[in-house]
Amino acid sequence: MIKVSVIIPAYNGDRFIGEAIDGILAQTYTDYEIIVVDDGSTDNTRQVVKQYGDQIKYLSQTNQGVAASRNLGLKVSQGEYVAFLDQDDVFLPRKLASQVALLEQNPSLGMVNSGWQIVNEQGEVEAAVQPWQHIPNLSLADLIVWKPVFLGAMLFRAAWLKRSPGFDTSLEQTPDVDLVLRLVAMGCTAAWVEQTTVKYRQHEANASNNTLLQTQELDQIVTRFFAQSNLPPKVKALEAKSRCQTLIWSAWRLYQTGHLTKMNYYLYQSWFHSPKYPTKIIFNWIKSFKNYSAEYGKEFDVLSLTSSLEWQNLMQKCIF
Repeated sequence: MIKVSVIIPAYNGDRFIGEAIDGILAQTYTDYEIIVVDDGSTDNTRQVVKQYGDQIKYLSQTNQGVAASRNLGLKVSQGEYVAFLDQDDVFLPRKLASQVALLEQNPSLGMVNSGWQIVNEQGEVEAAVQPWQHIPNLSLADLIVWKPVFLGAMLFRAAWLKRSPGFDTSLEQTPDVDLVLRLVAMGCTAAWVEQTTVKYRQHEANASNNTLLQTQELDQIVTRFFAQSNLPPKVKALEAKSRCQTLIWSAWRLYQTGHLTKMNYYLYQSWFHSPKYPTKIIFNWIKSFKNYSAEYGKEFDVLSLTSSLEWQNLMQKCIF
């Protein structure tokens, strides 16, 4: 049996997908298969992938989105473990070795997570994200409240993925977060490999730049998650914290992409899920924006934020 299936959903990815494949071929761990699912590309993605010959299992479908592509990859995968890699990201050489080792040592674990490098279009490192620094345990509560999900940094036990319905194809931006929340609710446990294992490339064509849709979907999946009637009481009790964190993170993403009116809305909504100490809530917003920005190698100008008309309007609503 193959140990690891690496699934790459691809759509018009000829610019970077060769580097993504090369990163897998350069792994120190060698018991894997590579599955590329071409989601109706109109560029040279097929030609680039075909250059690798029988090193790649190449599938194609009409354009249906990243969730459907991952689901097709899962359907044909044969590995005991499953990794997902976006076409413009790159695994670091010990990604599979370190994560497989942890799953092998801990049969009760359903998934492992790690850190990642933020790199620019040319692949130059701009920041290293190490989520275990502030979420040390990856407990059920940590996963539900903080949702530290970047698929490229994770490795899953295939049995858990196949117990779930897979990725929700109605979601464009957040099917990964939705899947992990559902796995956690099913009892899937997680742990950290405290290493950076993948390069997360930032460029103008990143799907995640559509922050209006991303934040709308996040709100949708969190609402849907906590609306389930069969949630254990200990999970249901996390709703306020989970919603609050999601809203603040969404507000930061909107701030970074210049959607300050929407940022204002999400911060105001988080107010109703926070303990009612106004100065502490506002301080937490600023601290969170500062921390998220530093983690992702972004500049954060607190004066620019707090002097904006949107922020002033928010203060009027919250304090007075």
